[in-house]
Formats: sequence, structure tokens, C-alpha cells
Amino acid sequence: MVNQLSVNEFLEKAQSLPVIDVRSPGEYDRAHIPGAVSIPLFNNDERDQVGTKYKNAGKDAAVLMGLNFVGPKLSDFVKQSKKLNPQSKEVLVHCWRGGMRSGSFAWLLDTAGLTVSILTGGYKAYRNTALSSFAEPLKLIILGGKTGSGKTDILKELARQGEQIIDLEGLAHHKGSTYGAIGQLPQPVTEQFENQLFRTLKPLDANRRIWLEDESRNIGSCFIPMPLWQQMQVAPVALVNIPKDKRVNRLVAEYAGIDHNLLVEATERIRKRLGGKVTKDALTALIHQDYATVADLTLDYYDKAYLHGLSQRDAAQIYPIEIGEDNPTQTAQQLIKWADTL
Repeated sequence: MVNQLSVNEFLEKAQSLPVIDVRSPGEYDRAHIPGAVSIPLFNNDERDQVGTKYKNAGKDAAVLMGLNFVGPKLSDFVKQSKKLNPQSKEVLVHCWRGGMRSGSFAWLLDTAGLTVSILTGGYKAYRNTALSSFAEPLKLIILGGKTGSGKTDILKELARQGEQIIDLEGLAHHKGSTYGAIGQLPQPVTEQFENQLFRTLKPLDANRRIWLEDESRNIGSCFIPMPLWQQMQVAPVALVNIPKDKRVNRLVAEYAGIDHNLLVEATERIRKRLGGKVTKDALTALIHQDYATVADLTLDYYDKAYLHGLSQRDAAQIYPIEIGEDNPTQTAQQLIKWADTL
């Protein structure tokens, strides 16, 4: 017997059971439920052909075409699925709408002796649930600070000390600035970023504070969902003020030794914002591997840009916190004591 599960029931079971995504590889590669395994019923070309047949000749003709494609793969579908959970032989399955593709796949596995549950409404229902979750009220605290303040490391320390965090830059594979993609994995599309964000957010306790780094709405090519972004804009900001020389040292440690051409390209991208002379001086410093000078010059621009963005917030919600040393562990401890007084 094949079970039908709501999105929340499906995700609850997905914590301990494998999820099989039977959509085409193209659909999966674009975006998918985090952790799901792709076992496509049709490849990309087959899916297109079946879709065209459905439009031109109707459902029955499309089903027959689909059966011709799927027939030789049935044994392999069962073998792949059993390997995912050889002990209990229980799996979860979904397609786009929770219709024929997942239903057919689930029937096959059920016939082969597996225990199978289908996501009612499919990936589309999952997406609707994910998007609606970002509007739920949260007790956010924004970790602010100029470039080079080590906010990501401070966030990680907050987590180690028992606080709830969301690392937006980690999910987006981007550090936010023109240099932000250097050394990072390729960015996901915004849809997959949202899926990863939903997975991170779902287990958090909405009644406890959640720390996020101060970000523009776009982190590289990924966009923070508007409902969450709007909550971030009115949340209190813990503005860590770390001396510029400490920030320069941190940036040198992060970027020294990285591909020279990538640093040049990133610097060229902000030529108009830096100005001709500053850009020339920064590029000359790069040639001589004088990363401290490069950091010092570019921070002048980034500090002004950050302070401009900060000026758009309610000043009463900004809490400057002076930090003398670049020590994320101590900074996290100080932030927790401060937050407890809010």
C-alpha cells in the first residue's frame, strides 16, 4: 500500500528516510528538496517528447509513449531504490505535482516489496510551503559590522555557544562583496537557495532569538525571500565595531594566495566605485602581493557603502558594540550577554 503524506509529514519522515525525486534531471538540477536523490522516470529528452505528445495527441497517447520509455528501466529503478535503504526498504517519493510520475514509481516499488510514501501535491506543494514559511514571525537579531569584521566566524561561534543562527552567505556560497565568490562553490539558483534556507529555518524554535548577518537583499545572484528580508529590516542590529587594522589583517588572511587574476577581475568590477586612482593603486599593490594595501584601499569604499545602507534603518534599533580584538569566541560571548538584556 502506498501512503500519501502532507509536506510536513513528508519532511518529518525525510529526516530518517531517503527521498527519491523522480522528476527529470533538468528539473532536479535546477532545484530540489535538499537531500533528495535523483532517480528520474524520464530523461530530459523523454520528458519533452511525452509532454509534446500529451499536447498534440492527448493523455492516452502520452501514457503509451511514457510506458515505452520506462519499460526497460523498471528493474533498475527497483535496484537503485533498494540500495538507498536496504535495511527497512522504506523510501519517500515525489514528482512535480504528486501525480502520475510519482504514483507510477511508487506502485512499482510497492509491488517490489518496498514501503513507499508519496508527497501529496509533489514538489510544487513543497515549494508553496517553503515560500509561505518565510512570512512567519521570527525573533531576529541582525549581526552587523563593516567588511572584514569576521561576522561569519562570529555567527559560527554563536551557534557553538547554543544560539540559533542562519548563515545566509554559507547557503548562498557567496560572501556578499565583489570578491565574495572567490574560493566559494558555484552559487545555487535562488530557488535552491530558498530550499536550503527553508531546511535551515524549519527546525529552529520561532520563540527563541535567531541571529543572521546583515546583508543586502541579494547575496551575489541569490535573493533573500522578501518576507524574511522585510523582517530583517526592522530587527535589532548588533553592530560590532572592530578596528580597521584588525579587519585588514583578517582580509589578508582570507584572500592572500588566492588566484591573482580573480582578485584583479574583482577589483576591476568596482573600478567606477573606487575611482581611477584608487583602482590603479590597488592593482599595483596586487602586482606586488601587498594585500594589506589592497584591503585598506577597498575598505574605504565598502565602509562608506555599508554605513549608507545602515542609515536606511531605524537608528533606535542599532546597538553599537565596541570590539577591541578579532576574537570571534569572545565577541560571541559578549553578544550573548548583550542580547540577554534586550
